[in-house]
Amino acid sequence: MNNDLLLHVCCGPCASASIPAFRESGATVTGFFYNPNIQPLLEYRRRLTGAREVAEITSMELLADLSYDPEAWFTRVSGPWSRDDVGSRCARCLGMRLERTAREAAARGYAAFSTTLSISPWQDHEAIQAGGDAAAAAHGVEFVYVDLRPMYPESRRLSREWGIYRQKYCGCIVSEWERYRGR
Repeated sequence: MNNDLLLHVCCGPCASASIPAFRESGATVTGFFYNPNIQPLLEYRRRLTGAREVAEITSMELLADLSYDPEAWFTRVSGPWSRDDVGSRCARCLGMRLERTAREAAARGYAAFSTTLSISPWQDHEAIQAGGDAAAAAHGVEFVYVDLRPMYPESRRLSREWGIYRQKYCGCIVSEWERYRGR
């Protein structure tokens, strides 16, 4: 792996254990926050604050695309999918965020990029890998997929220890509805 890695950061808790894991592999890590899927706006701000707090605690530079545009996100993920076809909505969302990260990595001269999303046991890891590989091919940078799920308990511990806001859904309004429906 090239030592310079642009790491897509979805939130503070996921970054908390991901950053040390990539550093232990020899990477020089810079974070990149781009998450137009997070709704509502106050939730987006909470997660951005958490990402910034973890960046400060871990002494990691954090870049951010703050062009918050949920309308563009809805346009990208809408289409021929049903409530039972969560994968296509999530795959489109993951692909959008990984494409933006790959574009930023290429523009800034990084040879590689990855994502903190791979720490979550709730994410579609096949979609992460496919979206990352497609974004890498489109922008001429390497996508580094690492299955960080074994680090998930550590991310929970660190976020509690550091007082980092922990969310209860992936970010989009649909996932929030899915989490709380029927309660």
